[in-house]
Amino acid sequence: MRVVRVDAEHPDPKSIAEAAAALRAGRLVAFPTETVYGLGALARDREAVKRVFAAKGRPSAHPLIVHVLGEDDAKGCAAAWPPLASELARAFWPGPLTLVVSKNDRVPSEVTGGNAGVALRAPSHPVARAILAALGEPIVAPSANRYQSISPTRAEHVASSLGSEDVLVIDAGACPSGIESTVVDVRSEPRVLRPGALSLKALRALVPSLQYATIDVDEGAPRDSPGQAARHYAPKTTLVLVDRAAALARAGAPGVAVIVFGDAPRGVHALPRDPAGAASALYALLHDLDRSSTLIVVETPPGEPGWEAVADRLRRAAAR
Repeated sequence: MRVVRVDAEHPDPKSIAEAAAALRAGRLVAFPTETVYGLGALARDREAVKRVFAAKGRPSAHPLIVHVLGEDDAKGCAAAWPPLASELARAFWPGPLTLVVSKNDRVPSEVTGGNAGVALRAPSHPVARAILAALGEPIVAPSANRYQSISPTRAEHVASSLGSEDVLVIDAGACPSGIESTVVDVRSEPRVLRPGALSLKALRALVPSLQYATIDVDEGAPRDSPGQAARHYAPKTTLVLVDRAAALARAGAPGVAVIVFGDAPRGVHALPRDPAGAASALYALLHDLDRSSTLIVVETPPGEPGWEAVADRLRRAAAR
């Protein structure tokens, strides 16, 4: 593994050219997006895509998100591009929104897990966009970590998870959103397949009829989006969700790390009481605690609108 440090806002052209050359040669490149670090490969290079699955230990039935610069490139991967896809792309791209549409023959079946749909996203992070522009073609980029483990929001998280793999890591510091993109299927009645960094409130301001219900897919079963396995985003350390009082009651116990939302007493880890702030800090805190704890006790997130993504990640992280 080679790590190359770049400025997040103004990555140097030499480093971007090195990343693009590595991708053209069929190698894997980890790079930051505004959500988490992605493990990139050329979307149309079947062998490179297979190496992504192998490096992650990811089941081949799980689709990958294809990253593009914008709507025109996305249309080049789609068999059909509904009017709603254009509305959403124009409102929220570049940004943490993934759209599922019908794929065309230019997208290898390995990318989509054999499914007829393809998940497309235009990231906003300057490093991701610079690599896409240098290549001039789409990149698959699932989170740069082993399957079902905590997603990486810093380059050191990538190294900790995939350090034994032949990966070029472009290190631009922490990812600002800190949680994965929101996935919306627009092939028929629009529905959220995975809540994420783009809030349901923002989406429903444009699409009031947007549906959302929790989706858990059995291991090995077909799926339209990543992040639908019952257990996912999980630390090696056992994580449990309890109410605030029960969480605070465990504070100070040997080996037990306690996380709550909002103000916290000494010795208890606090995440912001706003959903965006909590999402931004969640994975980094879990990475830190996973190295030093024997049990992680987390306060159940608020059941209020806006908390869907954090609640989804923690529920899956706590699943046995």
